[in-house]
Amino acid sequence: MRTVGVEEELLLISATTGEPLAVSPAVLAAQAVSGGGDGEEHGAFEKELHQEQLEFATRPLSDMRVLRDEIVQLRGEAARHAAKAGARVAALATSPLPVEPSRNLGPRYRWMAEQFALTTQEQLTCGCHVHVSVESDEEGVAVLDRIRPWLYLLNAISGNSPFWDGQDSGYSSYRSRVWNRWPSAGPYEPFGSAEGYHQRVSDMLATGVLRDTGMIYFDARLSHSYPTVEIRVADVCLEADTTVLVATLARGLVETAARAWRDGEPPARVPAALLRLASWRAARSGLQGPLLDPRTLRETPAEAALDALLEHTDAALRDSGDRDDAHRALTALLAHGGGAQRQRELHQGGCDLGEVVRECARITVGETTT
Repeated sequence: MRTVGVEEELLLISATTGEPLAVSPAVLAAQAVSGGGDGEEHGAFEKELHQEQLEFATRPLSDMRVLRDEIVQLRGEAARHAAKAGARVAALATSPLPVEPSRNLGPRYRWMAEQFALTTQEQLTCGCHVHVSVESDEEGVAVLDRIRPWLYLLNAISGNSPFWDGQDSGYSSYRSRVWNRWPSAGPYEPFGSAEGYHQRVSDMLATGVLRDTGMIYFDARLSHSYPTVEIRVADVCLEADTTVLVATLARGLVETAARAWRDGEPPARVPAALLRLASWRAARSGLQGPLLDPRTLRETPAEAALDALLEHTDAALRDSGDRDDAHRALTALLAHGGGAQRQRELHQGGCDLGEVVRECARITVGETTT
């Protein structure tokens, strides 16, 4: 069975105001000296572009229930380290409150700030990246070519960034719109082979616009560090159960694509221009719909588009033992709404944006909510 690893980026916030706090160096220092958790043992915590963020990564795991336990544990460890720096963690993909982010130190981040100017400054966004194991670059690229028409649905499921700079953006995932300001981000054309993929990356780096392979920000890519396909479209999810659903469906997509490749089925030749429209629709509507049907790229209710995803991955989900859990999780998510809807309901129920952030910090670590 394919293993799955998850990276989550969390927002560091004030426990009193909900405003982002530039304390990641202090949080990582606290983590380095504390010890005593599994996260410390496998080096789970890292800095990100801005000091208001903290990233963690799970181990590669095959059991989704074990993966959930590890995400919950690492969120708790992150909260404990943040508390030592006077902060809390919130699984929010953008800050609802206005913020002027503080860039972390280092030559790479300095280069990005000089090269991309305001785009770099405004990238206080928190995503969720899912790594799914593949046997080779050839299999990995075959997967990349075949999962393209389905990826935007994972963004719809994970949408958790309705607010930006103190106002409602009108989007479920405004993070994805900010993220796609990077020149290498978003949907990609098919690569055809591992050689074609690596040539595309080489050509992009040769332009001088990008610094290194870490800046290949395709919606999905071959990891430059692990033998995995890395799916990068999701917002960080407010609740761990949603993260696990995204990871489960990501593995289902990878396995379904690999089987199709082995059976000689060609990838769908959907132009990236159409996938950009589907991605915009998913970011705008989220689970409220409409979305584009991945088979026809015509508008359809969200439930219908997501049913198509379940049908497409059914055999892979059944074989991994995830089918029933995925159906239950998606049904519950559609019934109760995801992170974007939860944030809006809190705000519309009388919470100011600072209270929304603080409540989301409690939800992030599973505390009893008000």
